Amino acid sequence: MAEAKKTLRITQVKSSTGRRFDQDRTLRALGLGKIGRTVDQVDNESVRGMIFKVKHLVEVEEI
Repeated sequence: MAEAKKTLRITQVKSSTGRRFDQDRTLRALGLGKIGRTVDQVDNESVRGMIFKVKHLVEVEEI
């Protein structure tokens, strides 16, 4: 039986205005871009790396 994949719910809580270009692009790659926007992403190493890069701009919860 296949294991259910873990999911992360990521919410942007701060603006990317005035941040480095790569941090803005990382938010866009995660599917964010506006304060209050929430996306669900599969929990894997690449997504965790992107979250680490913008950890001061987002809130993360496991679902």
